Amino acid sequence: MTTSEGRGLSPWLQDRLFRGVLGALLLLPYSWRVPLCGWLMSRLVAPLAGYRRRVRENLAKVLPDLPEAEVRRLERAVPDNVGRTLIEIYSGAEFVARCTASAPTGPGLAALDAAHAAGRPVILVTGHFGNYDASRAALIARGYNIGALYRPMSNPFFNDHYVRAISRIGTPLFARGRRGMAEMVKFLRGGGMLGLLMDQWMQTGARLQFFGQDALTALSAADLALKYDALVVPTYGVRRADGLTFDIVVEAPIEHGDPAVMTQAMNDSLERLTRAHPEQWFWIHRRWKDIPEWWQDPLA
Repeated sequence: MTTSEGRGLSPWLQDRLFRGVLGALLLLPYSWRVPLCGWLMSRLVAPLAGYRRRVRENLAKVLPDLPEAEVRRLERAVPDNVGRTLIEIYSGAEFVARCTASAPTGPGLAALDAAHAAGRPVILVTGHFGNYDASRAALIARGYNIGALYRPMSNPFFNDHYVRAISRIGTPLFARGRRGMAEMVKFLRGGGMLGLLMDQWMQTGARLQFFGQDALTALSAADLALKYDALVVPTYGVRRADGLTFDIVVEAPIEHGDPAVMTQAMNDSLERLTRAHPEQWFWIHRRWKDIPEWWQDPLA
């Protein structure tokens, strides 16, 4: 946990508090716990953690003409989606059942089937949108061998049960770091499909555009694709109006070429979807940090 209400508490105590809330929510029926966790995140946690302020600041930076009423709606709706996503990830088989209630759709499905049949590596790129694990769950159910790269949590007590939770959705999982990267590359070279989140600020990334603003973005997905001849396919779990189920969207593969051009196409894909469903992207991220003076463009 990194919210302000946890500051000053030991990592162990932060985790105990989180586990208590989580355990109480998991006692409720799925159709109750998901909206309730969204409400708690939006109405209680977000104001304390500064999430509403960050949503407003990010919107002012990239969408300055957005009507005030829409800004206020997103201040509440974005944390609600974050809360729903959190409890869904901990709901295991119940969450997977919602993700697989409808078949995936989109122009990239045929390419995924062909790559799977041929044993060709695939990189499934997505962002912190809707529920970013929904597409992984749905495509695993389709018979694909999908691994995922994740960033370990700073709180080791929280990280332990978080990894167990995402493992129930599917494995293998690869932790960021030297060992995890080596295992990930071996998996990819063996014809696996790898899920990557591509929408966080990376100080070693390239200066690309997201919503018309500079956003340092990792080129890793494109670099891996070019090195191992992997297909790059954007996939998303778009939350439906009922708040509980998803449309699993598989976009057309991104054409191989210059790594920056490929990665910009990934940013553009996520931006299009976010413009259509702005409440589903994690506007609480610091996506547009100031670029430090010492920064060096990896493309220079």
